[in-house]
Order: sequence, then structure tokens, then C-alpha cells
Amino acid sequence: MARRRRSRQKKQRNQAILNFVLAGLAVAIVGFSFYALQPEPYDELTLCEISEELPPHTAIIIDKTDEYSQQQAGLIAATIRRARDRLDVGERFTLFELDQFGQFDPRGEFSLCNPGRGDQVNALFRNPERIEERFNEKFDRPLETVLEDLVVPKEAPNSPVLEAMARLGQTEAFSYRAPERRIIFISYMLQNSDVFTAYGGGGAMPETMPSAIEVADATMRRFGNSLDGVALEIRLIPRQRYVDMQRGALKDYWNQVFAELGVDVSWRDL
Repeated sequence: MARRRRSRQKKQRNQAILNFVLAGLAVAIVGFSFYALQPEPYDELTLCEISEELPPHTAIIIDKTDEYSQQQAGLIAATIRRARDRLDVGERFTLFELDQFGQFDPRGEFSLCNPGRGDQVNALFRNPERIEERFNEKFDRPLETVLEDLVVPKEAPNSPVLEAMARLGQTEAFSYRAPERRIIFISYMLQNSDVFTAYGGGGAMPETMPSAIEVADATMRRFGNSLDGVALEIRLIPRQRYVDMQRGALKDYWNQVFAELGVDVSWRDL
């Protein structure tokens, strides 16, 4: 009897120790999960995480050096909203308006990190309603405000398409340090600058066009390898007189230039 009692007491002690260990482990797991799932501190101005590492970056450039219709303006706005909807949490989203000098008009600039929506967070640790409210107030409403001006048609005498992209690749936020770089370029792709011009051929490729290799070499001498590794999505705005060239010989020409510059390019009509 005494032996059975001692054996039963030993089992009870072992069970108590096991229960204590399991309880401690559960507390540690819950504590670690709570810590791990807490949001990282972020910059109030850009909504980007405060970190030495750059976030992935999607930049949309709207080429406003030629006029487009109100219908095309609506398609441009829809393209931008679709890009917004596929952003990852923490990904940077930048909008630029290209002017005739190959510069980005600061009045149209929008550059923020996606803070995430209510359905993208763990409801056990964060308040989805507050997260959605922050998204709307700090990200989506400012974006819609900028869109009102960005999609207004304008016209300019020059169209430095290539210079604009290469210059963007030199900026700190869109440099090679970003783990993923994507440009969505909404444009006629009718380059008109001192690098080369697509005009002068009466709707066909001008005979004076330099070779694609020459254009790529000139770009790299001026801007370095700023576009190497960039994923480029071209949303082509067809222009009636040039549409065959835009979709044919000019597209092939651009593809050669981008291949030399290390750019992965895809095309789609707006």
C-alpha cells in the first residue's frame, strides 16, 4: 500500500511539473506572438517603417507631355486605383507627373507607404476599424486628391520619356537598395528629346533614329545603371496618327533599349 501511495504521489508531482512547464510555455508563446505581431514604428510623414532598409516601391509616371481625352483620363485613374489595390502592406507607392523637361512636377507628387487596410491585420492584436480609418485618412484620401489634378490633360513641346525613368532610378527611395522596383508608365512612348525623337517620319520611324544600343549607352553614361533590375509596365496611350508605329516598330525599338538597360518590360494598351 505504501509503495502504491508513493508511486501515485510521484506521478502527481510529475504531472504538476509538466503542467507548470506547459503553462509557462503557453505564456511565452502568447507573449512572443504579441510582441512579434505588434506594428513596427513608422514615419508619420511617409507612413513607411522606420528602418535602414528600403521597402518595395511601385512608382507610376503619367506622361502629360501630350494631350489625352477625358475617357483616357478616366482609364488612367482606374489604372492607378488598381495598382493601389494590389500593394503589399508597407510597400511604397509614388505618383509622378512628367513635365516637358523630364522633371517630376512636385505639385502632383504622392509618395507614401501603404499602411494596410483593416482586413489585412490580425484582429487579436490590432483594431481593424482603426486601421481602416487610418488607411482612408492618411493614404487613400490624399491619393484621390492628387488624382483630381494628375488626370487633367496638358501638353508640352518635349517628351523626355527615357530620361524621366532613368532619373527616377537615381533617387534614394527608388534606388537599387529597394528590394523590388516597379514602374508603371502611362505614356504615348513618343520620345522627343536630345536623346532621340520618334517624330519626323510622318507616322513611321524616322530614318535619323540612332540605334537602340547607342541610346542605351548614352543613357548609361548620363545616369549609370539606375534602371538595372527594374520591372517596367507600360500602359500605352494610342495616338491615332502613330498607333501602328507605337504598337510595331517603335515598341520593338524600345524593347531593345530596355533590354540593354537591364529592364524587364511588359506592354498593354491603356
